[in-house]
Amino acid sequence: MKIVNSLLLILILISHVYAQENIIADSLNINSINRKFIFTKPIEYLKNQSLVFILHGSGGNGNQMLARVPAIAKASASEHFIAVFPFGYKGFWNECRKSSPAESNKIDIDEQAFFQSMINYFVEKYQVDRKQVFVIGTSGGGHMAYKMAMTMPDRFKAVSAIIANLPDSTNFDCIALNKPVNIMITNGTLDKTNPYEGGEVILNSGNFGKVVSTDKTFQYWATLAGYKGKASMELLPDNDPNDGKTIEKYSYTGNKKEVVLLKVIGGKHDYPNDVDIHLYSWEFFKHIMKK
Repeated sequence: MKIVNSLLLILILISHVYAQENIIADSLNINSINRKFIFTKPIEYLKNQSLVFILHGSGGNGNQMLARVPAIAKASASEHFIAVFPFGYKGFWNECRKSSPAESNKIDIDEQAFFQSMINYFVEKYQVDRKQVFVIGTSGGGHMAYKMAMTMPDRFKAVSAIIANLPDSTNFDCIALNKPVNIMITNGTLDKTNPYEGGEVILNSGNFGKVVSTDKTFQYWATLAGYKGKASMELLPDNDPNDGKTIEKYSYTGNKKEVVLLKVIGGKHDYPNDVDIHLYSWEFFKHIMKK
């Protein structure tokens, strides 16, 4: 048993060193504020790679997000994309929730300038394809993904918003361009933080105001994309039958943009166990790139 434990410790240490060696940290000055981000080391001389922003939730940071979802970072080399983990301002994003108590919201941090500057940075320094930029966001990061989709739809090929619903009309302070986007939404039916049926979002850091239901969020994007009627539905494989969760996938396809909802039956304010949602998001992005 001691030998096994020692080998396991060695493997963990090797993995940690490997991860650190393949992660680069940098920052950009946006309106006199230093904004930090970390990213996976790009493959040298490989042009036209994709760019994937992976956004942490409220109160988090890029380092924590990288540690939480290592599989997407490791996949970046073989899948030829750069995974970027930006840091919110003092742990929070200035997304579209008017009631957010975060300082980033109160002083109106310019997130569009930050993301546009990061895109320019990777285009100029690593020759990424400006037309293959994506974003995956969790919770508050999911709200940030919605903001990018609503205010900068031409900058992102597709977005994936996880455990987040759109703010309702009383809690909305973005200027949406009302353009369709390729989008995938993943929400749990038993989520008390981001209520599936809509309601107030309350965290330890405060009350972030009301959101609409997941169905209304889904229909918002479907309507923008020109879809009518019911979405097609399929049941994803139950790869973890002991977790009490199953996933229903609802899809609108056929038009120029695709709109997908992963309804996690029994899911809370967490990730589903049946799929690695970040790798699944990347598969969705790859599908979109082939269109």
